[in-house]
Parts: sequence; C-alpha cells; structure tokens
Amino acid sequence: MVPDVSTGSDSRGLIAYLFGPGRRDEHTNPHIVAAWDMAGAPDPGRDPAATYTQLAKRLDHHVDLRTRELGGKKPAKHVWHCPVRTAPGDRYLTDAEWAEVARRVVHATGIAPEGDERACRWIAVRHADDHIHIMATTVRVDGRRPRIHQDGRRAQAECRKIETEYGLRRLRSGDLTAPRTPTGAERAKAGRQGHSVTARQWLRERAYAVAAAVHAEADYFTVLQSLSIKVKTRLGPESGYSLAAPGDTNSAGEPVWYGGSKLAPDLSINRLRERLPEQEIADRPRFAADPAEPWQHTITAIETAHIVLDSDDDAAAQAHLAAFGDTRYNIASATLGPHRAELRAAASTFNRARRSATRADHQAATALSQAAKELAYASNEPGGLAIALLFAAVHLVRAAAKWHEQRGHAQQAAAAEEAFRYLQASYQQAATPVLADLAHRVPRAATARRFEQDVRAALPNHADRILTDLTWAALTTTLAQAETAGHNPRRLLIEVGTRRELDSAERPAEVLNWRITAQPNRRTQAARSRSTTSGTTSTSARSRPPATSVGRRPEERSRRR
Repeated sequence: MVPDVSTGSDSRGLIAYLFGPGRRDEHTNPHIVAAWDMAGAPDPGRDPAATYTQLAKRLDHHVDLRTRELGGKKPAKHVWHCPVRTAPGDRYLTDAEWAEVARRVVHATGIAPEGDERACRWIAVRHADDHIHIMATTVRVDGRRPRIHQDGRRAQAECRKIETEYGLRRLRSGDLTAPRTPTGAERAKAGRQGHSVTARQWLRERAYAVAAAVHAEADYFTVLQSLSIKVKTRLGPESGYSLAAPGDTNSAGEPVWYGGSKLAPDLSINRLRERLPEQEIADRPRFAADPAEPWQHTITAIETAHIVLDSDDDAAAQAHLAAFGDTRYNIASATLGPHRAELRAAASTFNRARRSATRADHQAATALSQAAKELAYASNEPGGLAIALLFAAVHLVRAAAKWHEQRGHAQQAAAAEEAFRYLQASYQQAATPVLADLAHRVPRAATARRFEQDVRAALPNHADRILTDLTWAALTTTLAQAETAGHNPRRLLIEVGTRRELDSAERPAEVLNWRITAQPNRRTQAARSRSTTSGTTSTSARSRPPATSVGRRPEERSRRR
C-alpha cells in the first residue's frame, strides 16, 4: 500500500480532477467513502445537486475564516493531498475498508487525530478499484495549522500496519532518500508523446550518467547542454540548478523545469559538489598511457570497496556505494557487446541502492571515484579485462545488498538484488564464450601438471575444489598467459588466492581466473618504464577521445551523429 503526500493551493481544481473523468477517462464511479462529516460533505459523485464549488466551500470554511483574519491573505499550501494505492495483485477492498484506511491515515499524519473535534476538514474519494485520494484543508477549527511534520513517513508507517492487518502485500518502507516518482500527469504526457519513460526519468538517467563521467561541476553543465538539455543555474546563498528535457514544454510552450534535488536527492547541487570540484584539477591525466590501466584500476578499487563494506565504517561504505553507482554507468558506456542493455539496466536499478540516510564520507572513496572516471575515457576493453571487471562488480553488488539488509534499508537491498540479477545475466552472456575458448586452448599436459603442483603448493586448503572446478581447464590457459606476461604462477596464485577468502566461492577456479586476468602485464610495464626513462614516452594516448557518449567532447559527439 503506497501513500504519496503532496500539498497545493487549489481546492476546487483538485476536486474537479477527483470527481471528473480523468485525463484518459480512467475514473469510474467517483464518490466519497469517508469524510470529516459524511452528512456535511456534499458528494458530487452521488448527489446530482451537489457541485464542486459547494464541496470546495465546505472544505475551505476554516481556511476562509483564517484568510479574513489575515486581511485577505490565504494561508500558503493549504490543500493536503494523499493518494493511497494498493499494490498490483492485492485483493479488492470494499468502500468500508477504504474508509477505515482513510481514517487511519489522517489520524497517523496529524490531519485529523481521532477524537479531535477541532481537526482539519477532509474527504476520501474513490474513483478506481485500487486506490483512494485523501484531500484535506490544513487549517483547524481553531485557526491553527495541524502538526503534520514528517507526514509522509508517518503515512508510510501506518500503511505497513494496514498491510499486515488486511492481508495485503507487504511493501518495503523507505527512508526518504528515494527519488520522486513520476506523477500521473507526467506518465500520461509521456504516453501521448510515444515515450516509454517520463521527462523526469529521462533527465535523471542523463544527469547520473554525466555526473559519473565528468571531472568538475563546470563540465557537468557543459555536457548536459551538449545533449540538448536546457540548464538553468541559480547563484547566491540558495544556489541550485534546474534541467528541462528537449521538447518538453507546458501548455504555454515554456520548458518544464526539474530541480536537481527533484530528480534525485544526490543530484542536488550540494550533493554534487561533495563529489565534484568546481573546476577540473590542472594537469590531471585524463587518458591512460596503457589502455588496460583504467580497467585494472577499477577492478582493484572495487575489490577495496568490498573490504570496506565488511568493515564498521558506514560513512566510508556509503561513499563507496555512491562511487560504485557512478562506476556502473561508465562500465555500461565503455563495454561493447549484446550484454550492454543489461549493464544499463543494472546501472539504473542500482541508483536506489547508492544512497541511504547514512551520510557518505566521499573522500574515503576517492580511489574508486577516480577509477570510474578513468573508465569513462577508456578505449575499447583490452582482452578479458571487461569480463573480470564484470565479475568483480557482480560480487560487490551482492555485498551491497547484504550491507543494506543488515542495516534495515529494505528498498536499497531490494534494488541491489535486482541490479545483481541484471549484472549476473550480463556476466554470463559475456563470460560463457570466453571461458569456453580458454578451455579449448589449454597448454600441453606437462604444463598443466606443473600448474596443478603450483595450486597444491600455493593454496593447499582449496586445491581439491579448484582442480575439480569446471573452470580449471580455462584457468590453466590463463596461468600460461600470465607466465608469458612475466608472472611467476605459484607466487601469483598465492597473491590472488589470499586477497579475499575462497571458502564461500562456489567455483574457486573461476574466481582465480578473473583475478589473474586483472593483473598487469609485467613485460609491458617494464618496457614502458624503460621508454619513460629514455624520454621517448608516446603522447598519442593523451589525444584519444573518451569512449563514452556522455564523456565524449561535444565536437566529437556531433561528428559521430
């Protein structure tokens, strides 16, 4: 059961909507199921003689008295509106049951506490099977405003109790960090225009993707504008910004603006400034000399984030989840292949899991944040590093779900689990043919036996499970490649095998395979070191454009269209 509290100033306008046909003729049999006084509330849905104006005047009675006391100035935002909707699949509720729901909600929120004869006037209108609209005017009989602080949270808590008592589906309680859901009007507008998402949702996704890729606040607004998004900034003590989607206008032909905080709490200007400097730091290298480095740095940072989630530092853990949210967008942009759709879905879904009421210490996650931005400018993924990164991300998102669940963050835990399913599907799609190819290119038998001896010496407690794992054949090929790249297989197995425990791994050989894949090529590193020492470092990498459409310079993007 989902309540959604909002306020406004037009009583008659809201009444006309509640009792009218709806924007798409979806309202059926509108009528009042409960009110402050059923005998005193005209019901335009049942009484042909009752009018919207009559009902508005009855509801506004105390508002009008207070307005005269204030010399003609009507109290601000005096209309309180709370639709309450059952979840898909819930049973049908009778009018009497909806009336009880309404009375409990207005009591819990402070609109009309039970037994308070001086409470606000209110009605509950039903015009569909699955929801009601509770409407109230927030001036009491005594002229005072009701105490409705945190009314949304109190409505949520009461609905959780009602779900249990009525045998309805138990929904997850929020912590006031969820983004605003699109209104019915926004959804209807998107449908008329043939869009699958509303302008609010479209802007939110673009804003997250751009914030993940850019290095400074100024770049954030520049890139948004290059995507044909209108930007309006506010300076001064109450600084902020608003965005408007291309072609999204109101009835007067003016852009429909959405403030950053109205898109999502962590897209407000203050939250962005915690993660982005006002100007890009001078001389910061944007493009890596070795195309493998961004992928390797990100894998290492994700493994560190996993360790932080297991610690007691919640502020640092929350910061790593926020940075991992950025990483998800840049992985989707930098990765090629048919599994890209699942990666984008995982990035969007994980947004709900990237924030909670826990305040983040963003400085603690600098390494992951910087690695994510390196990835935004990476060239096409070299070798199997993209799959190794996916493998690390799959395990981190599962750890994120566990972290949220342990702290009672139900919505975030559910979002992380959903993101895990998208990531798992993407990983399986990308990894299966690669692992099969590695298994077909196994080294000669003598080399494989040597690697078996290395496993038994380096990881004796896990050797039997590793050697009987279906991925063992693929791991032998990866070990042979690592040896060619300058690594000692036995020392390498010790290093990657003890980095994190293997006891809980269902397929330990698969874990080791991707950990080894992520290791740098020592021969390449040595060659580059010699080249740097002799002063012959190539500068071509610095001129390479970023790989993502979000991070790409505006002039590069326009040429590709």
